[in-house]
Amino acid sequence: MSNSSSITQFLLLPFTDTRELQLLHFWLFLGIYLAALLGNGLIITTIAWDQHLHTPMYFFLLNLALLDLGSISITVPKSMANSLWDSRAISYLGCATQLFLFVFLITAEFYLLTIMSYDRYVAICKPLHYGTLLGSRACVHMAAAAWATGFLNALLHTANTFSLPLCKGNALGQFFCEIPQILKLSCSHSYLRELGLLVASVCLAFGCFVFIVVSYVQILRAVLRIPSEQGRHKAFSTCLPHLAVVSLFVSTAITGSFAYLKPPSISSPSLDLVVSVLYSVVPPAVNPLIYSMRNQELKESIRKGISWVFVDADKLSMTLQK
Repeated sequence: MSNSSSITQFLLLPFTDTRELQLLHFWLFLGIYLAALLGNGLIITTIAWDQHLHTPMYFFLLNLALLDLGSISITVPKSMANSLWDSRAISYLGCATQLFLFVFLITAEFYLLTIMSYDRYVAICKPLHYGTLLGSRACVHMAAAAWATGFLNALLHTANTFSLPLCKGNALGQFFCEIPQILKLSCSHSYLRELGLLVASVCLAFGCFVFIVVSYVQILRAVLRIPSEQGRHKAFSTCLPHLAVVSLFVSTAITGSFAYLKPPSISSPSLDLVVSVLYSVVPPAVNPLIYSMRNQELKESIRKGISWVFVDADKLSMTLQK
């Protein structure tokens, strides 16, 4: 038995105990992480570089890419390092920091996705008021509100979780630090306070989900009133990437929630690991692919940026040769 004051580190759940499979996990996560870095980095660079993309929709997309880049960088590199060095340890402070940043970025991302649904609603249902309702100052304020709310939510959860006395060891049943796994180590009934915070967060998230659904119902009604088929397709195509990203985020979050609500009798560490990868690793890696494949304007800007880089490189090479 131990208490929280004597815990200096936590032990994360390894994907496997076999050395060959540990190295396979390292290379697999490295590939996913590099793909997420490349995809989100391209989106951030392209939007910042191309003046034509300095619109509210792409401003919010830039923020989304920053949040995705941050969230996958919180969990994957540490897991890769543990597999490479055959270790399970993470320091007490490192665990608290990882939990705080993950909750912060994931919460802010969902609020940002809610704001992005409002952006699409105004663009399609109230196009004449788009510039007024979504001016540059309003966009900055809404994005800042998403980040600030995520920060406050993470601060409350982290402070409350790590204030609980822990007396059930230091082994976590997950490959990164998260609230339910810390609560399992608690030996105090005060964990009900954290459960109350979780319930409040879920209710707030459900309110955001309802807002997104209502927004898309209004968008669908507006699109169906457009007389030409080409106009309907063009209007709704601007919503498809966001709709796909929201669907992926919500479906993986629900999957993760059910993993913790299922009876202990059917609990499986392997299944828990797979579910945790689905909601913590897959969305940040797949979101850039969804947006870059479905958004013709963004694809064209990325293509131009890459071609200009190669042209500049060729010019530099020729200059050096002379």
